[in-house]
Amino acid sequence: MRRARQIYYDGFSAMYDRFVAMHSGDSQRRVREFLADLLPVVHGGAVLDLCTGTGSLLPYLAQRVGPSGRVAALDFSRGMLRQGRRKTKDRCNLLLVQGDAENLPFAAGSFAAVTCSHAFYELKGETREQALREIGRVLAPGGIFFMMEHDLPERPLVRLLFYLRLAVAGAGRVRGFLRQERALLERHFSRVEKVLSPTGRSKVMLCQK
Repeated sequence: MRRARQIYYDGFSAMYDRFVAMHSGDSQRRVREFLADLLPVVHGGAVLDLCTGTGSLLPYLAQRVGPSGRVAALDFSRGMLRQGRRKTKDRCNLLLVQGDAENLPFAAGSFAAVTCSHAFYELKGETREQALREIGRVLAPGGIFFMMEHDLPERPLVRLLFYLRLAVAGAGRVRGFLRQERALLERHFSRVEKVLSPTGRSKVMLCQK
């Protein structure tokens, strides 16, 4: 099953950015800039972008931490990372790593913030729980996990693509997570707050360690 999902996302990587722009109503990438601006990270800080996909958030994170800062990005899809490397080839403070969210190859307390944009719902069951434990482990004391996800889209084509995504992720599990989202996050973090994006089609869950 894992290999099938990798093949799906390797192929999906070619159109992933267009899908997210349609879904979020954010053709100008304001939502990602909005997410980066939420980060309480100063120049020289360190940020991890989990399930980075094609790395669309990375330029904003790199700008946020400055040349002396560090941005790490992790995804399990080689195709997604290939797209991300094309976007960020001129950045020297970025590290793109192929790996799994439930087994992060980083030391404890390494990051002031962890971001995950439009991907966390696709983690399932114990994988999701283990990923949250790993996020807590790699966050520094007081660090924040920023989880950005879509609301249900209105446009029929985009909604169809959304349901296809849920089918790959396991739609029933995602719906169950949505009903328990805040309670689950509050088991792992001391403070959980919801913020809506400028378009109103995406939300950010701010989860402080």
